[in-house]
This record gives sequence, C-alpha cells and structure tokens, in this order.
Amino acid sequence: MVAAAAPGGLAGHLDGFVRAVREAGIPVGISQAVDAAEILTVVELLDREQLRHGLAAVLLQRGNQRQIYDTLFDLWWPLGDRPQFVEVTDEDDDGDGEAMTLEAPEGDLDPAARMREELARLLAEGDEEELARFARRAVGLLGQTSPSPSGQSWFSYRVMRALSPDTLTSQLLEGLLNGEAHGGLAEQVARGEVRERLRSFKDAVDTEVRRRQADERGRERIAKSAVKPLADQIDFLRAQQGDLAELRRMVAPLARRLAVRLSARRRHGREGRLDFRKTVRASLATGGVPVVTHHRPRKIHKPELVVLCDISGSVAGFSHFTLMLTQALREHFSGVRAFAFVDSTDEVTRFFSPGADVADAIRRIGREADVVAYEGHSDYGNALEVFADRWPTVVGPKTSLMVLGDGRTNYRPPGLPVLADLVRRSRSAHWLNPEPRRVWGSGDSAALKYAEVVDMVECRNAAQLADFVTTL
Repeated sequence: MVAAAAPGGLAGHLDGFVRAVREAGIPVGISQAVDAAEILTVVELLDREQLRHGLAAVLLQRGNQRQIYDTLFDLWWPLGDRPQFVEVTDEDDDGDGEAMTLEAPEGDLDPAARMREELARLLAEGDEEELARFARRAVGLLGQTSPSPSGQSWFSYRVMRALSPDTLTSQLLEGLLNGEAHGGLAEQVARGEVRERLRSFKDAVDTEVRRRQADERGRERIAKSAVKPLADQIDFLRAQQGDLAELRRMVAPLARRLAVRLSARRRHGREGRLDFRKTVRASLATGGVPVVTHHRPRKIHKPELVVLCDISGSVAGFSHFTLMLTQALREHFSGVRAFAFVDSTDEVTRFFSPGADVADAIRRIGREADVVAYEGHSDYGNALEVFADRWPTVVGPKTSLMVLGDGRTNYRPPGLPVLADLVRRSRSAHWLNPEPRRVWGSGDSAALKYAEVVDMVECRNAAQLADFVTTL
C-alpha cells in the first residue's frame, strides 16, 4: 500500500517527485511529466509496485538510472500500512501512525530477541514485501537514538547491530539446502540466495531510515544526501575505485564517437583535388565547356591522435579515466601516441598494447614511466619543453592534439610559446580541463592563459565529455 498525498494534492505530490528525479540528474521533459500524470489514472494507486514500475516506464531512459529512481520513489511514495500486531498507544505513537514498541514480550525473550527470531523466519521465506514491513517495525523499535536538536535520530547501524542478520547465514543456508550435502553448485546457489535476501533486508532498513529522516527534515533535503550521482555525472577528481569501474564501461562508446567526430573533420568531400588537365581534355568534346570535371584520387588517411596527459596526484581520478579513454581510442585511430607527464614527459604508448588490461597498464605507468625529473610536482612548462625536444616531429598537419590536465603549474613558467607552436603545427588541438570553469586562473592555475592559445573545454565528468564529443 502507498502512503500517498490526499487526492486534491496528488498532482502537486507527483510534481515534487518529478522535480526531484530531474534534480538528481535524470532528464525528464514536459512530455514525460505529462505521461507520468497519465500513469496515475491507469494504475492501481494502492498497488505500490505497480505504481513504481508504471512511473519508471515513462521517466527513465537508461538502466543505470533505476537505483536513483528507486531511492527517490521510496521517499515520495513510502509504505503506508500499519503493522497488525503492534500495539498503538498515545504514549508510544511516534507521530507517523506507527508504534515505537511491540507488545509485551512472552517468556524471557526481550523485544530484540523476538524480532531476531521473526527475521530468521522471514529471511527463510524470502518474501520481500514482508521483509520491508518488518524493517519498518525494526527501525521503529531499534533505530532511534535520543532526540537531538538537528533531528538526526534514526540510524540503520543500530538496527543491524541489534539484529545481526549476517550471523543467521548458516541457519538460512541449512534451510535452503534442505538436507543436501554441502559443496558443489547447490551450495553456491544457496549462498547467493542468502546474500541477496540479506542485502534486500538491509536495503529495506536503509529505506525506512531515510523515510523517517525525511519526515523530520524534509524529503528534498534527504534526497540530496541519499542519492548518489549517476556515473556520467561523477566528478573525475572525486571518483572512487568503484566509480572508475562504472566509468570504464562508458569509455568504449565515447571513444567510438570521438573517433567518428575527428574523422569527419578530415573529410573534404568524396572527390580529391581538381585534375585540371583531364578536365580540359574532356571539355574538347563539348566545345570547351567543362560539363564533366575530373579529380585526382583522394588519399584517405585515418586520423592520428596525440594525447598529452597530466598524471600528477592532483588529477589522479581524471588521469585514470583519460588513460582508459586513450586505450579505447587505439581501436579507432591508426596512430595513437600517448604521453604522460608530471614535471617531465615520457611516452606511454607501449603500455597500451592491444588487449592489455587498463588497470595493469596504469600501474605500470606509475612504476616505469619517466615522468618525474625533480621533486614530482606539476611543471607544465618543463613537461611541454621535454615533449617538444624529444619528439619534435610527432605533431604534424595530420595530427589531432589533445591535452588533458588542470593547468596548475605550481607558479612555474607555463610554457605558452611551446604549446602555441604545437597547436600551430597540429591539424586540431583541444584541452580538456577537469576543474570547474569558475576556478580557472585562481591560485597557480594558468588555465586562462592556456585557453588563449588552445581550445580549452571544461570536462569534469563523463556527461561533459559526451557533450564535447557531440559538439566537436
């Protein structure tokens, strides 16, 4: 059952939910919002899962948006039924229609022990809806601390510590195996099922804690802290190891699109340059009028790409992603040469052989690449000079140059003349900067100076990189 707004306020409630979904980074247009309103007229509003799936069908475009959507849905459309065997008294009512305590315990078991026994039974049965209702009661009984001025009085860890569901694993496993011998495929399947049921219960507890906090502090405030950004909106500079694993799956399509865009810039039409002599000869048959023109065969060159990547500690997450992008680009460019730098520069193309593991390549770069000349702090000026001196012919009229870094020079010479010469010799040049545009030029940042000689683009996340590729 759904605890929804009153009928007169249902449209406003839906509007707030749609706004929250949009603010979480999921694009929702006017037509989708209209479709969502239409969904409310065709689904059974008291059937919570039917409502969940109906709204998801019109509001979501990609599978990776579902986790954010589910978190917001649970905040805006929480369970609204009251547990049947919980006594409700004026003293015990916590203000949301649910009791804070259970009936008096039977025998010597305290309420937590009784709930633990019930949890074991529900986990053995595997009914997710009943587990969710049990989680509501568990949070009401075990999840609250003493009220504080900030209102942050509900915590998942208190419930999980009191019930210790992980310690029920052996009991649940025995029940699922039903006397079968341990080992083999049956045990693996059973262990997977146990992990899934324990995860489902923990998610239900987290959902209920967020709901109660939202009642105290407001849905909008809780939504901002509870919702994790989509993978393509995570700032490269703040990306964690798990985020990079998700970003790795986004690299291949971005690399393919980037290769297509850079290739398109090289196309000058299907024919090559005009063959004047053949055209004049052919015109003799038409009285000197060049009705038919002849062209020289056009030499088709696959695009060539040179990547200069800052791998200093200040941009570690960004450099990890860009090196993954470099590996993916090798599949689409005839010649991709990758160079990494801190205060010196070294070519790292050799670490990205076909089929090489990206994570292993990045580790090898950290160990083997000669990118530190002095103390290991960023020095763009020296790094650019080393690059120009050691590889003077690598950038030419067929080359697309891409520089990846934050442009923070530690107040050292930025090497603008060297960069300007590289840009002049290349066919096209772009600089992707992982810092927000508003901080360019602040402190030791030379980004605004570099932007005077090269096209500099803010690229803080994969979504902005996709926008850059689209507009290239």
